[in-house]
Amino acid sequence: MDDIRFAVLGTGGIGRRTLEVSQHKDGLTAVAACDRNGVALDHDGLDVDELLEATEGNIASGPQSGPEQSSGDEPRDSGPEDDPDMAADGGTATAETADGVKQHGEQAGIVASSQGEPTETPIDDIIAESDAINAVLLALPNLEHDFIPRVAERFAEADYEGVMIDVLKRSRVIGMLDDREDLLKESGITFVCGAGATPGFLTGAAALAAQSFVEVEEVEIWWGVGLKSGYEDNRGTVREDIAHLDGYDIETAREMSEAEIEALIDEHDGVLEFHDMEHADDVLLERAGICDAEDVHVGGVLDVRSDEKPTTTTVSVTGTTFDGETGTNTFELDDATSMEANVNGPALGYLKAGVRNNRAGHYGVFGPADLMPGF
Repeated sequence: MDDIRFAVLGTGGIGRRTLEVSQHKDGLTAVAACDRNGVALDHDGLDVDELLEATEGNIASGPQSGPEQSSGDEPRDSGPEDDPDMAADGGTATAETADGVKQHGEQAGIVASSQGEPTETPIDDIIAESDAINAVLLALPNLEHDFIPRVAERFAEADYEGVMIDVLKRSRVIGMLDDREDLLKESGITFVCGAGATPGFLTGAAALAAQSFVEVEEVEIWWGVGLKSGYEDNRGTVREDIAHLDGYDIETAREMSEAEIEALIDEHDGVLEFHDMEHADDVLLERAGICDAEDVHVGGVLDVRSDEKPTTTTVSVTGTTFDGETGTNTFELDDATSMEANVNGPALGYLKAGVRNNRAGHYGVFGPADLMPGF
């Protein structure tokens, strides 16, 4: 496969780790990256090490008061379009850190890099250069459910021909992408959705484990993440996870201040446990014909005060074999593999698979299980 030139939208924890991990993958060259403050572009390849050092601490804070602006009137376009204060990793800016990032240079975020240029339209700036970009990884917040689908629509309306990858979590977003599939096909876009760890890596593992069976009865995904050293870079991810707790939803999670989030974490001694999460593994496995969405159950444990996983990540697939027996296949991740390894490694692997499919003329919306052996 020829060298793949790719862009990363959003330089919070997931975006930065994607750039870092890409240096260990053959055939990948990062040529563009953006956050809500600026954009870095180099068709010959970015200096990833310099960019990562400049954006260290590129994290979000709590909500900022102020009037919301309507779609199309936002001052920056890498946050949800009806919330101009949304930062690149899913949190929101505060008065103390008005750009939504910790400042580790003369300016905040990408514009602190010698490669960065300030802009009020970072996504549009990437789209303007998209003829030279084979793939785009969206490491953007999706606390507004339709934000990522709307970004995909903008690329399609600009006649982008290439691959788009996201690491979204919510089941309902898949339908929003499917609603845009005709537009994506017409443009020549191959969109691989839910391509991180879960959904993504573990969805693919379930699709493989299902091959032993003629009928799948149940899929159980149970994950464990230790996040102490990566908490600052992944506050947006934690905010999204909080929305899955009993008594919380997307809106309440979005509106929580950093102090309120810290209080919630203190209340649980740093360990949050989740059950029956609305994770897109369910609809992605259903659309691949593995099982019904209602038979998929996702939960896990997040420890923000320890780097050790609080529980082993497993995927268990129970079904009926060809000879009429009931069995369970279990896929287990080693506890030594980090969240970054299990999110960003697979995301870049799916990105490569997306490029192969795109070059073969396969356009539209694909889930990770669609790229695995058929059931």
